[in-house]
Amino acid sequence: MIPATFEYKRAQTVEEAIQWLGQYGDEAKVLAGGHSLIPSMKLRLSRPAVLIDIGRIEALRGIREEGDVLAIGANTTHAVIASSPLVEAHANVLSQSAGSIGDVQVRNVGTIGGSLAHADPAADYPAAILASEAVIVVQGPQGKREVRAEDFFVGMFTTALEEQEIIVEVRVPKGSNGVYLKFKQPASRFALVGVAAVKRGGGVNVGITGASDTPYRAKAVEQAYPQEGVEAAKYAAEGVEMLEDHFATAEYRAHLARVLTRRALEAL
Repeated sequence: MIPATFEYKRAQTVEEAIQWLGQYGDEAKVLAGGHSLIPSMKLRLSRPAVLIDIGRIEALRGIREEGDVLAIGANTTHAVIASSPLVEAHANVLSQSAGSIGDVQVRNVGTIGGSLAHADPAADYPAAILASEAVIVVQGPQGKREVRAEDFFVGMFTTALEEQEIIVEVRVPKGSNGVYLKFKQPASRFALVGVAAVKRGGGVNVGITGASDTPYRAKAVEQAYPQEGVEAAKYAAEGVEMLEDHFATAEYRAHLARVLTRRALEAL
């Protein structure tokens, strides 16, 4: 349980971190809260030669209002998001998901940017990020660009981040109030399946995590909801290849997706 030897570098600015990523290339990994990377390094599943710590860049912390959007810095911890009056008032589906992550120690140190960049298929944030139609702001050598939540998650542990890019901010539309429910793995508290639902006009947005190797919008549910109401939950697994592992079969995950989606729609 001891990591391989590595060089540690603490970045003072985003630009400095990006410069080092360009300098060291594939040999470098970015460290934020460390709750995903450090365990992987201890098991030597990940063996970066250089660790670039961005966790103390103050410019990446905090939550602020910008018109119709909440701008959340990438280094903002789960605990801060879960307890923020601003998030509770304008995007409570995100505060609910943040409050359900891990335990107190994890929530006090883990960050939203680190979690999204890691893209664990069982992470809690993606369901809420998708349902709220958030935008992830990333920065690289060519400057900043915005990536829609639907385009950000590409596959298992894979995102739309390009080389030398770092998440700097998550922009969540105000009015993203709804419900996040999950069936958790009791030891890790990761989501075997997690469902976020947010009302949008006369319809609903539904984001699902844990069920597949990539979090997804349950578009079949959203399309059926105006006519079928909560019965639309039966489409939660439609057209999606469910994960199967030693925690749950694909059939069971599909069942959980339908049950939790129905409960989320009823709760709205």
